Amino acid sequence: MNAATPVVTSQIVSSVNIQDEYTEIKEDAVPAAVKSTIEKSFVGSKLEKAWKNAKDEYKLEISKEGKKYTFFTDASGNIIKK
Repeated sequence: MNAATPVVTSQIVSSVNIQDEYTEIKEDAVPAAVKSTIEKSFVGSKLEKAWKNAKDEYKLEISKEGKKYTFFTDASGNIIKK
């Protein structure tokens, strides 16, 4: 009788999350297309803060009914996932 020796392999998966560097900008520096997306997609909300990165992507913090939400768009106002 041969005893089988189980082969154990381990796999280490490393994940590096590189956060894009965003710089806070004033509301008047947010493109009209991005403001339009806020008005159409988040009716009744108010833009609280905005940030921009080197890829012309925007991180936006809005408030509505006492709650704050953060989302991302490109310069054309298309919502992107982060």
